[in-house]
Amino acid sequence: MKTICLYFEIHQNMHLKRYRFFEIGKDHYYFDDYENERAITETAERSYIPALKTFIEMAHMYGKAFKVSFSISGVALELLENYSPEVIELLQELNETGCVEFLAEPYSHGLSSLINEDVFRDDVTRQAKKMKELFGKKPTVLRNSSLIYSDDIGGLAASMGFKGMLTEGAKHILGWKSPHFLYHCNQNPNLKLLLRDYKFSDDISLRFNNSSWNEYPLFADTYMDWIAALPEEEQIVNIFMELCALGIYQPLSSNILEFIKALPACAKERGIVFATPSEIIAKTKSVGQIDVAYPISWNDEERDTSCWLGNVMQREAFQKLYSVAERVLICKDRRITQDWDRIQASNNFRFMTTKAMNVSMYRGIYDSPYDAFTNYMNILGDFINRVNALYPSEIENDELNALLTTIRNQADEISVKDAEITRLQTRLSKLQPEADAKPAVKDAATLKAATKKAAPKKAEPAKEQPAAEKKAPAKKASAPKAAKK
Repeated sequence: MKTICLYFEIHQNMHLKRYRFFEIGKDHYYFDDYENERAITETAERSYIPALKTFIEMAHMYGKAFKVSFSISGVALELLENYSPEVIELLQELNETGCVEFLAEPYSHGLSSLINEDVFRDDVTRQAKKMKELFGKKPTVLRNSSLIYSDDIGGLAASMGFKGMLTEGAKHILGWKSPHFLYHCNQNPNLKLLLRDYKFSDDISLRFNNSSWNEYPLFADTYMDWIAALPEEEQIVNIFMELCALGIYQPLSSNILEFIKALPACAKERGIVFATPSEIIAKTKSVGQIDVAYPISWNDEERDTSCWLGNVMQREAFQKLYSVAERVLICKDRRITQDWDRIQASNNFRFMTTKAMNVSMYRGIYDSPYDAFTNYMNILGDFINRVNALYPSEIENDELNALLTTIRNQADEISVKDAEITRLQTRLSKLQPEADAKPAVKDAATLKAATKKAAPKKAEPAKEQPAAEKKAPAKKASAPKAAKK
């Protein structure tokens, strides 16, 4: 039976404001609040809200026959909490239907997995904690920023306890293999990999409203016919895209939501089902490992990291940013840690790309990649000065590493103790009913015996004493005489 895994990403970066060189050391606020409010509000109204309402309607209409999954960056959640809380409410309403799974991803939607393991662990852990707070369940499947994956990243994800990970079904990695199977990481077979089918995904997210496309207009039954026509052994079709594809990339006037709404009914007619990543991992066996020596992603034709790190400017900014990573990890200043999340976002490096694009690229406030680089480096210069003011650069890396090791060891000890407390509480909860029941049984069983022991014996008739033994009753002892003087 063919299975569709439908997944959407929710991410919006914090837009940086114009920040000039002479502001370094004077102005520590880097963000364009007006643009951030405008962008997230417009995206919510045009895409997120109508799309989520459609998914809720589908969940009620089709029940468990419809499944969908999401991942949400921490930065996007902050924007939604501030400017569009209705989106979070709709996500929680959708969560109550039981038809959705929420995945883990880096809180910042950054590129830390390519350079710093500790930052990546911290980033993902904080986002996963936020998911549990909002939706009641800790994620077990990881989705890295822009589906970035390599063998080393997979091994790291497995060591963090994740059961699965999403990534791109890149042709130069798969070769003759198909993305329509479940694979596993070559460093740890416990981490299963779901590979995106970029053709089926892009048919919806990129080509749906393109009138010059030879398949235009695309209908739900045609789309499902394509999936049903896949070879019998190819059972998994992973359709991954950004949620803003529904309403932004493909406008609502294109009837994109009506197309999405019709998919489950058309799938059912052809014996095709929907499932979440965790359900697929639990029910399907891996057919083999995937070897990814160099990082892949879902961006551009190359499906690599060149859109963020392809030129000298991007690499310089990237190295400069993570040069203070160890200091930021031990920092307790809320403003610095918050700024750290926001300036890590991969979009900031994307604006600096010099790659030739088939379509014009949105660069925000920037006129060119060089303009984006200059503005970012000015902000980064001020940020690094703030970090160094708390943890001077004179502090040796060995000293910082020792401190980080201590912090990690303490965190590990706390985790072990928390696990032990949870285990003991569980054991106590199991033993408590037994403890309450056993005394009652024991008392009932022993009550009769105890009563027999405690019952007074019948008095025997007193035997008459011999005459010789009969004596007058003893007189009371008199008080002692006073001592002679």
